Amino acid sequence: MEISCNRDKLWAAFQKAAIVAPTRSPKPILQSVKLEVGEQGAAFLATDMEMGVRVQVAEVTTTAAGSVVLPVSQFGSILRESSDETLRLEVEPNGARIRGARSRFTLPIQNPDDFPFVADFDAQKYHTVSARLFRELIRRTLFATDTESLRYALGGVLLEMEGDGIIAVATDGRRLAKMLGAAQAVAEHGTSDMTTIVPHRSMQLIERVLGDEEGEIDIAARANDVLIRTANTVIYTRLVEGKFPKWRDVFPQRTQATRIDVQVGPVYAALRQAAIVTDEESRGIDFQFEPGKLVLKASAADKGDAEVEVPIEYEAGTLTVRLDHRYVSDFLRALDHEKSFTIEIENQESAALFSTEDGYGYVVMPLARDGK
Repeated sequence: MEISCNRDKLWAAFQKAAIVAPTRSPKPILQSVKLEVGEQGAAFLATDMEMGVRVQVAEVTTTAAGSVVLPVSQFGSILRESSDETLRLEVEPNGARIRGARSRFTLPIQNPDDFPFVADFDAQKYHTVSARLFRELIRRTLFATDTESLRYALGGVLLEMEGDGIIAVATDGRRLAKMLGAAQAVAEHGTSDMTTIVPHRSMQLIERVLGDEEGEIDIAARANDVLIRTANTVIYTRLVEGKFPKWRDVFPQRTQATRIDVQVGPVYAALRQAAIVTDEESRGIDFQFEPGKLVLKASAADKGDAEVEVPIEYEAGTLTVRLDHRYVSDFLRALDHEKSFTIEIENQESAALFSTEDGYGYVVMPLARDGK
């Protein structure tokens, strides 16, 4: 096997694949990437056995097809540090030889037949969605997963795809985040039974692999896995076992709740100030709504107390709810600071509902008045 390729293009494709390759593994071959070269071009493959990725390499010239397994650390360092515009890679019996105009390296290789299979996108039914929207779905829900619970279904993000929509949902039992957006079904693709749960770590890696990808992506949900296809990348991930809770039952259905519109930036700044005097035992902050202002109050025995005011448009009577400041901060960090959102509160014992106009909803259970 022999290829010649622009170093920058080779480096860009390699970086995406290397995201999935584990830095430590009982199977040393997983700490490598596989380069496959054929009539349709070249692609880097990587997997950690739970997730896999195929990344096409642009503008490769080859005189002989084949495949080679390359160590991530050394090969990545060569691509990163090389100053050559074009690199040539040849596979020889004693290793892989990488040559530039002013450099030559030989790396050890492993049998490509021993590299685990990495699925390609062969689904006929799928949903098409904006790559930017899918990144937003991840960013606005992933933080609400529970990676330590014995309830495995809480350790991932639920994806629901039906008709012209996609919904991502995550919960740890104390708060729940939901984001919906537009999507287009192909060949009547859809999910059911609330079992399309993508693991937390896979979602993290998918977001990194997508990077600043634009355009549309295809998502195919199957019984045990999900496939994602972009213009030059295919991502595969296993699903979390189990069934997701009936999340729609968590969203309050109220007729007597008070709705208050506020801006993200000022509330987030005030929340960070009030949180200065909180600790692990006293992490609750009182959100006290009074005519014309929101007052955030916090107190901890060995930290002191804080009271921070935010001017808001609110003219009803005093209304107070105590919330874990960490959960509210997670929601606010997922939004642009210039944007506004709505807080819906019924009383101090009911869940607070945060929502935006673009389909984002977030439910947080209140803390007891003793602050624990």
